[in-house]
Amino acid sequence: MRVAIFTNNYLPNPYGVAGSIESFRKEFEKLGHNVYIFAPETKGYVNENPHVFFYSALNLRFKNIKFPIAIPYSYRVDRILEKLEIDVVHCQHPNLLGSAGKKWAQKKNVPLVFTWHTLYDKYAHFVPLIPSSWAAKWAIGNAVGFANDCDQIVVPTQGVKNIIEAWGVINENIVAIPTGVQESLVATDGREKARHEYEITDDEIVITLVCRITPEKNVLFLANAMKNILQKNEKAIFVLAGDGSDLAEVKKMLTNDKIGQRFRFFGIVNSEEKSRIYAMSDIFVYASKSETQGMVLTEAMSAGLPIVAVEATGAKDLVENGQTGFLVEENETAFVNAVQKLIDGENLRKSFGENARKIAMEKYTSQACAAKMLAVYEEVVKRRKQLNPHLS
Repeated sequence: MRVAIFTNNYLPNPYGVAGSIESFRKEFEKLGHNVYIFAPETKGYVNENPHVFFYSALNLRFKNIKFPIAIPYSYRVDRILEKLEIDVVHCQHPNLLGSAGKKWAQKKNVPLVFTWHTLYDKYAHFVPLIPSSWAAKWAIGNAVGFANDCDQIVVPTQGVKNIIEAWGVINENIVAIPTGVQESLVATDGREKARHEYEITDDEIVITLVCRITPEKNVLFLANAMKNILQKNEKAIFVLAGDGSDLAEVKKMLTNDKIGQRFRFFGIVNSEEKSRIYAMSDIFVYASKSETQGMVLTEAMSAGLPIVAVEATGAKDLVENGQTGFLVEENETAFVNAVQKLIDGENLRKSFGENARKIAMEKYTSQACAAKMLAVYEEVVKRRKQLNPHLS
């Protein structure tokens, strides 16, 4: 299979879409498939993959987040694409390079697959100078139109399918395939070594969050809950990894004299360090209401961590309440009480963690998810050939 992936978001960005692309790419290539990635160029980033091709981009920064905005026209990239043999075009966005991908799917007469990664109404605040309600309405309408023109829509979770259908998607070819977790990220045998490295004793309870620290991730709500937890529990430590516009406010909340020594901030971490953080942790917490999946949830589950999360799209598709963690309403008291139950209950933590890892290993490994995606590619190619017999 020869797959061309078009994305507005790629390395060195450390977050969701880029991570999803890399997870699938690595597994596809292990199986002997060819993956060509078309992405915006990020100033200063050195690419070592000969199958990644960059469009020129405007490298912008908004609210401490870098946004390379692709210019979806390139004579150089067009010459490359003209020579490539492609079986499937897979777009990760409906605009910019998504539009370029759609154009090339039509030129090559191959199926167009679209992964709907984003709940656009939750991210409209990133658009400068335009009211959020206007930006959200346009983004949703644009994505709906794009999705309805595709051969196949992929959503990370079933909950997203329900949302996009309510928004106006009438394309019946929708399948839920989450992004899988790579085994190297979730080594569970390094707890003692990681705790020694970060100077954490065996009797301390490490509560962890890994995410972008921006409004749509609801980190201020979670930080306030963690402040309460740290004040109540002298052996509790809150670990935060990420960066974003709300970081200064989070630090202000959690770095006072009483609890400041038990708040550990790591910034943006690479896969290796993230693996060590999961290994040393006891509980994973998440308050985002903007997820289509929440890859860090499946990562934490794979590492054997019980979850406490706000009940929202993404989390409620992954976390089994009372089995692998707790899903609670967006209420500080409810959230704190759920975390406290896991702090107080060592056996409960262990039981939830074991359940979480078992489910993650059955459903959310990178190999299992890649196999599902490849089956979708094969099916969509088959459908296209049935409609156009001369392509066989």
